[in-house]
Amino acid sequence: MPLIEITPQTHNVDLDIAYATADNFTGKPVYTRAACYLHPEAEALLRQAVDLAAIQGWRLKIFDAFRPSEAQWRLWNHTPDPEFLADPRRGSPHSRGAAIDLTLLDRHGRELEMGTPFDRFSPLSHHGNGDISPAAQHNRLLLMGLMTTAGWDFYRNEWWHYQLFDARRLPTFSDSALPVPMMGEWL
Repeated sequence: MPLIEITPQTHNVDLDIAYATADNFTGKPVYTRAACYLHPEAEALLRQAVDLAAIQGWRLKIFDAFRPSEAQWRLWNHTPDPEFLADPRRGSPHSRGAAIDLTLLDRHGRELEMGTPFDRFSPLSHHGNGDISPAAQHNRLLLMGLMTTAGWDFYRNEWWHYQLFDARRLPTFSDSALPVPMMGEWL
């Protein structure tokens, strides 16, 4: 089953693919091409989330979605932390095209305060953490409400991560599954 490309034009979202830049926990790009793909089931749920967000005047900003299995290995080899990264031997929901990392933007295109940046490997990133501001806690709950209403499951350790329920039933994909690869040599 082919993955579906997600673009600002086709899905009314903003893209800021973190692993195509050095602005991620590895400190260097993991992808050589910034692109966003989802499994068809996840793409359908994304469309629902986009529509629900629009009712409130929000937009979704996506940091990552499909992550080739090669990229999962690169991330794991850099930081083998099972609290924040799926062991690539089991496969990540991202490598199945069944997960998305995102945040909410307000009417002016500004990110809502979430208490930590994307990919902060800390208990402060956990849902329900009481050590973040009430405003950030409120915004996390808005994102969770929006995403779960659209049919997504959440990961308790990462406020930004949502995935299909039972995502592990889907196969993992490598970079070769894409029409144009995202991966290149480790930079």
